Amino acid sequence: MINVALPKGRLGEKVYAMFERAGYECPSIKENNRKLIFENADKGIRYFWVKPSDVSIYVERGAADIGVCGKDILLEYSPDVYELLDLNLGKCRMAVAAKRDFYDDNQKTLKVATKFVNIARGFYASKCRDIDIIKLNGSIEIAPILGLSDVIVDIVETGTTLKENNLEVVETIVPISARLVANKASFKFKTEEIEKIVESIREQVENND
Repeated sequence: MINVALPKGRLGEKVYAMFERAGYECPSIKENNRKLIFENADKGIRYFWVKPSDVSIYVERGAADIGVCGKDILLEYSPDVYELLDLNLGKCRMAVAAKRDFYDDNQKTLKVATKFVNIARGFYASKCRDIDIIKLNGSIEIAPILGLSDVIVDIVETGTTLKENNLEVVETIVPISARLVANKASFKFKTEEIEKIVESIREQVENND
């Protein structure tokens, strides 16, 4: 049995559709209920829905053999998992944004508001820029408006929220997309089954390019 951690929401539904097309369907997952775990014993597969930011934890600790999470999670938390495949889904970017009239005075410590502390720290360390990180968990866009920070580091999809708050992207740090990841021990003991799934999904990704 291969245990698959799927991120709740639209991304998870798209990912499940890929598994279904790969021949690993589980009809009960489409029923309108509050169940979180679904399995198809004939196909040897079990799916469960988890919060997107928790997928890598389930995979790293072996509760799931494989799962799908954003590259942002892999960069921020560095879970001890194998990254098997870029699914080309959920594409966005990690970026620095600021007020439209922002000027970066290198003589001053830059105040950076973000929930992606490690990504922000690594990015500015590579530029040898002195920063003060302010960790926030939500509504990050208002930090520069209220003078709490000079810039923010956050995920940007369309940029609409930034525009509506009179902010703009100053720099792109890294492109982000959904990745298929595997537990290291599972990959060793279930190599054949996991690689079969990966190859089938890889074909779909390449055909969609």
